[in-house]
Amino acid sequence: MAAYLAGMPVSQQGELRALASQPGWRTFAADADKSWAGYHQTRTDKIQPWAATELDSARRAAQTVFYPFSGPDFLNVATMFPATQTYVLVGLEPVGTVPRRSTLANPKLFPALKASLWSVLNFSFFRTNDMAVDLKSVELDGSLPLLMLFAARTGHQVAAIRYVQLDGQGQLTAADTAVIRQPGLKVIPGVEMQLLDQAGRKKQVYYFSADLSDWKLGTNKEAALKYVRTLGPLVTYVKSATYLMHKAYFSKVRNLVLERSSFVLQDDSGIAMRYFRPADWQFTYYGVYKRPINLFAKQYQPALTKAYADSTRRPRPLPFGTGYNWRQNDSNLLLARRRVAPAS
Repeated sequence: MAAYLAGMPVSQQGELRALASQPGWRTFAADADKSWAGYHQTRTDKIQPWAATELDSARRAAQTVFYPFSGPDFLNVATMFPATQTYVLVGLEPVGTVPRRSTLANPKLFPALKASLWSVLNFSFFRTNDMAVDLKSVELDGSLPLLMLFAARTGHQVAAIRYVQLDGQGQLTAADTAVIRQPGLKVIPGVEMQLLDQAGRKKQVYYFSADLSDWKLGTNKEAALKYVRTLGPLVTYVKSATYLMHKAYFSKVRNLVLERSSFVLQDDSGIAMRYFRPADWQFTYYGVYKRPINLFAKQYQPALTKAYADSTRRPRPLPFGTGYNWRQNDSNLLLARRRVAPAS
């Protein structure tokens, strides 16, 4: 099913073989291959060698990668950290369920998938509102179908899927489709994907639908943060996060990242520089820092302008575009490395 959603060859003995022989799917698959070839040429083929060199130490530490404000973006985190064992993604988007066969046979599925992927393949980030409208039009009810699609397109086999939830103590328990489709106010619904990569390594991806603002975390006893704390030291990745952790009312998740992370890889929409204690962190700057796009103009950081102008510690090249300033010559990344490892 993941391969089918991705426009990739399905098993010749599988249940979806007949659907994949239809002209609509074949056209969709050919178009998807062209779109992904363009994406790989402009991003993946540039990110992979850069990350292999520049993120070498972070990758060795990245047994678990935490990606808050991710939505269903397994694509970018898997490209940056391909050998990680556990990925924990959190977004506002509903978890969603495994698509019904009637949905897979719906000819409206293919233009909806194409529309929902358009911004991430062209600009590297999702337009969340557009995605919600596109997917709901064909009864794709959340992030799971796109997580499956990205798993396939990043060279993974989806071995198993189960629905999960977090209790008030942050304990992971099984959930059913009723909880996933209509979670209560105090429930944090999620999904677990078990994957095999091309080297045969087992991986697990967790996606939780949760509001990480301080106020909403209080309604469910900070279950999401309690769960993340059980995972040991983290590598945190943040991209296109609408500058939420710049704000006072996202202090709890920001403090968690700063307390539990051995590395933080982020664009300027992540944690504002004023919250990093220089005595605790070593910084490496990449690319170019100008100003946020007009929508986020108030989140301009003079401290970053100063850091990028420091002639004694020049920023390193960033050979690809990422984040809201998505053009290659406009993008930035910061790798923050903790000087003393966080406590287990």
